[in-house]
Amino acid sequence: MTPETTRATRTAGVAYAGAAYLLWGVLPLYFLLLAPTGPWEVVAWRVLLSFVFCLLLLTVTRGWAAFRAILRQPRLLGWTALAGLLIYVNWQVFLIGTLSDNVIETSLGYFINPITTVLLGVFVLKERIRRLQWAAIAIAAIAVVVIIVAYRAFPWIALSLTASFGIYGLIKKKIGPAVDAVSGLTLESFWLIPIAVAQLIVVSMTPAGITMGANGGVHALLLAFAGVATAVPLLLFAAGTRRINLTVIGMIQFITPVMQFLIGAVVLKEPMPPERWAGFILVWIAIAVFLVDLLLAGRRGRRIAATELV
Repeated sequence: MTPETTRATRTAGVAYAGAAYLLWGVLPLYFLLLAPTGPWEVVAWRVLLSFVFCLLLLTVTRGWAAFRAILRQPRLLGWTALAGLLIYVNWQVFLIGTLSDNVIETSLGYFINPITTVLLGVFVLKERIRRLQWAAIAIAAIAVVVIIVAYRAFPWIALSLTASFGIYGLIKKKIGPAVDAVSGLTLESFWLIPIAVAQLIVVSMTPAGITMGANGGVHALLLAFAGVATAVPLLLFAAGTRRINLTVIGMIQFITPVMQFLIGAVVLKEPMPPERWAGFILVWIAIAVFLVDLLLAGRRGRRIAATELV
């Protein structure tokens, strides 16, 4: 592979990953446009329409052969079922947070997520981490304590989001290239269909009822777009991670929580008292330490590689 090809591949990877995180960053605004649809109905349609969209993608991309190969492996099916449950929890908590004026807390969850990923690597994969990574973890833990004690609110939305997405990422890493992005999302959505149907039945029995088609054509189209809004960022993310290393991904991923924080604080005018600022500032310090560690590790890696080439 020529240097020009490598550079073009990296540029494409950054573009794909950046687009994914930008789309995830604006998702709160999209979901707010779906009012009066509640979080339980939105997630139900998100599951069902993602499944339909993925079936179309499998057909267009001729991915059915790879999909059938996965169906013949019970172990992979089990992992996709568990991944489906975790992404369901993530989607549901995110929607509850977004539609209950807690967009800032959802951003906190995704700010903490890289540090959660490191912790999972230590305790689950038995990985060894560097001193600066331990420092980032300690600072982030202090930040959570400050929010709980000073702000007098347990950040269950943030912690649920970071835990569910962190473990989801761990499972995706475990099954690796054996399950491609489209097949994986198709199966994850498939396992969730009974939950989605049950939620729609329960919602239909509430006073508000099912909102799909009951609030005009524009609202119905926006709600029908939920499948595309779910699948496209995940597919862009998968395309990006195949082209660039995790250090770059680690830095790009902060686009999403920064955008969500700005949407919550500036656009939606959610409260940010001093105690909450203190917690967030500590989290941002932890992230700065984490990014410095990533940059130093990347520099050391390039130096070692250059020495081996000499």
